[in-house]
Amino acid sequence: MTRTLVVLAAVSGLTMSTALAQAPTPPSPATPPAAATAKPGSSQIVNSQTKDEWLASKLKGTTVLGSDDQKIGSVVDILLDKSGQVRAFVIGVGGVLGLGAKEIAIDLTQFHEVPAANGGQEQLKVSMTKDQVAQADEFKPLPSPATTTGAAPSGSRPAGSPPPTLPPR
Repeated sequence: MTRTLVVLAAVSGLTMSTALAQAPTPPSPATPPAAATAKPGSSQIVNSQTKDEWLASKLKGTTVLGSDDQKIGSVVDILLDKSGQVRAFVIGVGGVLGLGAKEIAIDLTQFHEVPAANGGQEQLKVSMTKDQVAQADEFKPLPSPATTTGAAPSGSRPAGSPPPTLPPR
């Protein structure tokens, strides 16, 4: 199993280096520069972030305020559907220093962006109060599939093999 994993990693690395080494084709002179930039719904490369876009790495940890302007928690994860659209933000609420906290998922449409006081990081706000959020059901993600190392436990034998025989005395 480990040997297979190492071979797959090596092949993947070689494939990626080949793909990255290929030079992109320059736009034709007849193509205006505005048409060469990414458009919503296109499969072109996105060259830069716009003011109305967030990076997931910056979104995680963002403070979430309730309708009463009290901090109710922060973004700990993002729930995506199979088409890649954001469905909900998972918020860590309650607890002290992360202990005893629970996670709830709130639909994306319930959030709106608010500027932070004193020029700090922007925050998100929902129309629920801290008490309403505390009473919400906890978010339950699907369990992760069990992983194996490929090593059999000591003393085990392959399925279908006969039990070992003891040597004569």
